[in-house]
Amino acid sequence: MTAVRDSLPGKTRPFAGFEWMLARRYLGSRRKETFISVISIISFIGIMLGVMTLIIVMAVMNGFRTELLDRILGINGHLIVQPVHSALTDYEAVARRIEAVEGVQIAIPLIEGEVLASGGSGGSGARVRGMLERDLKRLPAVGTNIVQGTLDGFDTEEGVAIGVNMSENLGVGLGDMITLITPDGNKTAFGVSPRVKAYPVVAIFKMGMSEYDNIFVFMPLAESQLYFNHEEAVSVIEAFVDDPDKVEAMTPLVEAGAGRSVYVTNWQQRNTTFFQALEVERNVMFLILTLILLVAALNIISGLFMLVKDKGGDIAILRTMGATRGAVMRIFLITGSSIGVFGTLAGFGLGVVFCQNITAIKDFVTWVSGANVWDPTVRFLSEIPARLDMAETVMVVLMALGLSLLATIFPAWRAARLDPVEALRYE
Repeated sequence: MTAVRDSLPGKTRPFAGFEWMLARRYLGSRRKETFISVISIISFIGIMLGVMTLIIVMAVMNGFRTELLDRILGINGHLIVQPVHSALTDYEAVARRIEAVEGVQIAIPLIEGEVLASGGSGGSGARVRGMLERDLKRLPAVGTNIVQGTLDGFDTEEGVAIGVNMSENLGVGLGDMITLITPDGNKTAFGVSPRVKAYPVVAIFKMGMSEYDNIFVFMPLAESQLYFNHEEAVSVIEAFVDDPDKVEAMTPLVEAGAGRSVYVTNWQQRNTTFFQALEVERNVMFLILTLILLVAALNIISGLFMLVKDKGGDIAILRTMGATRGAVMRIFLITGSSIGVFGTLAGFGLGVVFCQNITAIKDFVTWVSGANVWDPTVRFLSEIPARLDMAETVMVVLMALGLSLLATIFPAWRAARLDPVEALRYE
C-alpha cells in the first residue's frame, strides 16, 4: 500500500494513476479471486460474441437485400409501361420517346409468357421473354453473364438463351433442342390448341440468382410475336432509370413522354411485400441479437458486485487513507468498462474479418462438414453476400460501449457508498 499512500497526499485529480493501477489489479487473476476472474472472462467473451454476431448478421442482411435488389432490377425494369385501349404496335416509337425522357437509361419492348419447357431429362415451368438482340445485350443481368454460347445473331438464329440451372435440370446443353409448350396456341374450328415448338439453345447465362437461372428463357422478339400470337405488337415496355429509388417521381414523366395512353407501374409496387418482409426480419434479428449484449452486461454487473463484496476491506482502507468516494467509484468504473471496451474492440475486429472472408469460411465449413451450408435453391443467391454499413457498425460498437458503461455505474456507486467503519468492523 506504500505506492498508494504516497499517491494520496490530498485530493487527487480524477482518473489518477493509482485508480488505473488498482483497476488493473482487480482485473488480474489471483488464487482467491479465481471465480470473479472467470465471471470477467465470461463477460468479455459475451460482449465480444455479441458485437461480432451483430456485425456479421447485419452485414449479411444488408448484402442479401442489396444483392436481391441488384438481381431483381438487373432483369426487371424499374418502370413497366403497359398499353391502355389499344395494343403496343407502335412500340419502337414509344420506346424511343421514353428513352428521350431525362433520367431514363434504356426502354426495352418485350413479350412475356408462361410456358412448359422440356428437355432430355424432364420438364418444368418457364417464363419466356421475347426481346431484340441489342436490348438483351444491354440488359445488365444477362448481357454480361453469358457462360456458354453467344448472343451474336440472336435475332436471326431462332434459338433461345436459357439459365444454367434450367440447363442442368432439363439435361440440355449448348446446341441441344428445348421444347416449349404454351396453351395459347393455334386457333382451330374446335377451339385453341396448345402450341408446341422446339428451339436450339444458342446461349446459357448465369445471373447468380437461382430462381431466375431456373425459369427464364429469352427468345428473339419476332419469333415470340409469332409464338404468342401478338402479331407486330409487344406486351410491355420496361424502362430502366438512373436512380431506382426515385421511380415514383419518374412515373408521371414517363407517362407524359410515352405520347399515348399507358399505365405505368414500378418495381417498388411489384415487390413491396417481399422487401417489407426482409426489413422486418432484419429488425427482429437486430433486437434478438442485442439480447446477447444485454446478458453480457448483466454478467459485468454480477461480477462487479462480487468484486465489491470481496474487496470491502480494501475499499475501507483506501477511504481511511484519503481516497474520496469519487475515486473509489472511478476505480470500479474503469474495472467494469475495461471488460466492455476490450470485448467490443475484439468483437469488432473479428466481425469485420469474418465478413471480409465469409466466402472462404463457408467453403471451409462445407469441406469440413461435407454438407452444403448455403443451398442457392433455398436462399435465391449462389453466394453468401456481406456488405458492411459503416453507420450500422459504428452504432453497434457505441451501443456495446454504452451498455458496458451503464452496467458498471450501479456497482461502482455501491462501492463508493461503502461505510469504512462497517467494512472494517469484522476484519
